[in-house]
Amino acid sequence: MPKLPSQLIQSLNKLEHFNEKAFTAVHEEENKVTSIRLNPFKKVSLDFKLDESVKWNSQGYYLNERPSFTLDPLFQAGCYYPQEAGSMFIEFCLKQTLDFTETLKILDVCAAPGGKSTLINSLLNKESLLVANELIKSRADVLVQNLSKWGTCNTIVTNNDPQRFAELPSFFDAVVIDAPCSGSGLFRKQPDAIDEWSVDHVKACGIRQKKIVSDVLPALKEDGILIYSTCSYSEEENEKIVSSLVNEHNLEFVRLPIDKDWGILETQFGYRFYPHLLKSEGFFCAVLRKKECLENPVHIRKKNNVETNKVELEILGRFINSDRAHITKKNNQFHLLNAEGMGFLTKFEKTFYFKKAGMVIGEIKGRDMVPNQELAWFTELNMNTPIIELDKETSLKFLRKENFNPPKNVSGLVLLRYKEQGLGWAKILPNRINNYLPNSLRILK
Repeated sequence: MPKLPSQLIQSLNKLEHFNEKAFTAVHEEENKVTSIRLNPFKKVSLDFKLDESVKWNSQGYYLNERPSFTLDPLFQAGCYYPQEAGSMFIEFCLKQTLDFTETLKILDVCAAPGGKSTLINSLLNKESLLVANELIKSRADVLVQNLSKWGTCNTIVTNNDPQRFAELPSFFDAVVIDAPCSGSGLFRKQPDAIDEWSVDHVKACGIRQKKIVSDVLPALKEDGILIYSTCSYSEEENEKIVSSLVNEHNLEFVRLPIDKDWGILETQFGYRFYPHLLKSEGFFCAVLRKKECLENPVHIRKKNNVETNKVELEILGRFINSDRAHITKKNNQFHLLNAEGMGFLTKFEKTFYFKKAGMVIGEIKGRDMVPNQELAWFTELNMNTPIIELDKETSLKFLRKENFNPPKNVSGLVLLRYKEQGLGWAKILPNRINNYLPNSLRILK
């Protein structure tokens, strides 16, 4: 592993709690820490063993050995998400400060690739709304895929500059900002990042981080919660940012009841995760509360089913329960959203660029529906949908888009599942199988 930047070590040595010897030693070790977070909406027996639980997360577990996630059909079905244990601390922060029995609206500002968005989605009830935003288009596509695998219809993905959310004054109950940073907390897993680190990069990140928070802050309600995090060790990107928010904005730092046995280090303005103190890569997190609101809140009017006639509802009803949510049609594709999501889409579809709105059902052609891949991942799919249960070997053939032999008594459109978890769609014809898995999801290894 390359030598740690001397300027980083010098800056950390100014912190009273910092242990240079232990910090350096752990970076010289081979990193074997692997952790995953389970999808509570898709409970299933995994094909590998879970080790100890992550103490600050209800669905987080460490693994003794790292399996090939790509070659696991249950990963492809969205049954779990590989995530750093430190990042899972967001659940603890949210549970300590919000009541998840209520209908909430939460914004994840810098959301790709989707780890924190799927975590937030796991906590929300069906009436609540998560808006996950990502500025970079290619990363937003990955976010859509990961959030779609989670299988719900109460999420929206936008692809906008964070400053656009200032147009939604006092709208969100909570805002999560996992800010772009210099990445020093990931040096063990990404040693190449050491050569890219510099003091100037840290300063540039700090300026960008303050701007993102300032741009988004008007969208937070009075008494709303702001969670700010980075995967950096630098004080300039962590405590100094939080201190400026407390001193320059209507925010107060919220202290959390941390168990000392967890190994998390509490500072004046946040919580630090060091790999020599616990089983995680570097991470920083702080919770703030907005003390008062100077903006007039935005209210959205809920909308019912739109643009669907009786015949279309009958066709869609073969796959989904349309009375449990709301349906809209965009670009010939039918989407299923909860009331909050439908209201948001209707009111702001000209304000934001939407990459995902609820769950995409599919497209109706004639009297038939061509289902979207997202529908295969949906957790509330009607059980009268034709289903073929596959073993692991055949599941991987389907995911590689290779030929396989279906049961002889099945024909037409079918949902393919592994351990009762949806993988995708296929049409069984007399002499061939049409595999509807998108090429972007095809396993190549």
